[in-house]
Amino acid sequence: MSAGLEALTGPHLWRGRAGCSAQSVRVTGFDALDRALGGGWPWGAVVEIFVERYGCGELSLLMPALAALSAADEAEPGFFVFVAPPWIPYPPALIRRGVDVGRILVVERPAAEDETLWATEQAVRSGASAAVLAWLGSANDTELRRLQLSAEERGCGLMLFRPERALRQRSPAALRLKVSVERNATRVDVVKRRGGAPQSLRLDLFSYASQTARSASRRGSMPAGRCGASSFPQRAAVDRSALAWVGAAGRRSGRCT
Repeated sequence: MSAGLEALTGPHLWRGRAGCSAQSVRVTGFDALDRALGGGWPWGAVVEIFVERYGCGELSLLMPALAALSAADEAEPGFFVFVAPPWIPYPPALIRRGVDVGRILVVERPAAEDETLWATEQAVRSGASAAVLAWLGSANDTELRRLQLSAEERGCGLMLFRPERALRQRSPAALRLKVSVERNATRVDVVKRRGGAPQSLRLDLFSYASQTARSASRRGSMPAGRCGASSFPQRAAVDRSALAWVGAAGRRSGRCT
């Protein structure tokens, strides 16, 4: 009997999740969303956010996390890379939310979709990014798995904003959300979450934005050195050398992991 137990617990037995590292979680800044997600955003993993149309509040969901990263600049350095956004982010609005715009790099929307995918992967793999936000139209299961592995390796937050039609595709993402406007609130449907069941909730993003703007006003604006007014937006066109300097810049500033 004891010999049988020893065989079942011996060093040569593969134990499912024994070799898997614990997934990092970062609070979203919204209590209801944290509860729905089991603590917050899964960091170092692919998160897909699906929308019927861009501009329905999907980016606002990420503002508290980016603000927290901005406040922890020395402990958690790195760029915030926006890949192929449908519009250029508005610096004053980001500053009011507490985001350090001096750390933002905007990669312009390319003509070919595969270039968006390539730029996203390079930004994650560079080791110089704290978070990568990419507006990605199409990607197959193999390409998403490659992004997942890169995010895990670098411990980088990776958020993919995708059209609603892409929900029909298979995905290895740790989290899949659908975001839409419902009356005066933002509806968030948790379509897939590791270890959790699908559910829906509503968030008042407008009230949150107003509250954070008032808080920032009471604290005073960011110091000029962190505001990055002279360097934002940092922009790069997408070509095969466009992001080569990101890793180099990260190594020079000590931001590369």
